[in-house]
Amino acid sequence: MAAEGRRFDANGDELPRMTLLEHLDELRKRLLWSIVAIFVGFLLCWYWAQPIFRWMAVPITQFLPPGEKLAFTGLVDPFMLYMKVALLAGIFLASPVVLWQFWLFVSPALYRNERRIVVPFVFFTTVFFVAGGYFGYKIAFPMVVRFLLTVGQEFRQVVTINEYFSMASKVILGLGLVFELPVLIMLLARFGIVTARFLLKYFRFAVLIIFIIAAVITPTPDMATQSVFAVPMVGLYLIGVLVAWLFGKKAPPAAD
Repeated sequence: MAAEGRRFDANGDELPRMTLLEHLDELRKRLLWSIVAIFVGFLLCWYWAQPIFRWMAVPITQFLPPGEKLAFTGLVDPFMLYMKVALLAGIFLASPVVLWQFWLFVSPALYRNERRIVVPFVFFTTVFFVAGGYFGYKIAFPMVVRFLLTVGQEFRQVVTINEYFSMASKVILGLGLVFELPVLIMLLARFGIVTARFLLKYFRFAVLIIFIIAAVITPTPDMATQSVFAVPMVGLYLIGVLVAWLFGKKAPPAAD
């Protein structure tokens, strides 16, 4: 693994170290391309914003009485809702490009043979991100909705479209990012920052930190929603331990 700030050409020869301004300029370039990709994804998804939201609303509409719909309180609320829906869908659509830009940002610190994994990296990070979002939509969020509707069953519920989308997007996007944990651990292991033994040694502290993070990022303060984030994170952490063991930086052999 190359030291931070070192770059290598196609032949594996070291290039001059990047300065702080060069790092910032590279970061600006990658962020700009990512924003362009998300904007293009937004434009492509705008036409299907209404059916996309109907699909997103299934976790709650399946529990509503026949004929009852979500509500809105302002005239511009539906329009702004479809803007947000198209943006969220555009993020998932543009995720391969965004993750590729992330790879281009970190790849100068890798040796030539390590840069060859660009295709597996972009593929698996995209798969994990989409899988996390689908897990949030199909399993986690319906559990949260069912729990919260059960708690408030003594009252007449009036859920607005803004309130619903805010919670749904946080769960779906949040779990999409959470599912990138094994990839993050793989990168840390490749840089030699963590090892599988280190991760197992501090597993108890990791679980505590995971539940604290889950309490911070969950859209509601109830334990059910926090567990929806925390339990998959614990499982992904254990997957990350296996990934660190398989792909982590190997220690040099001891001298005789």
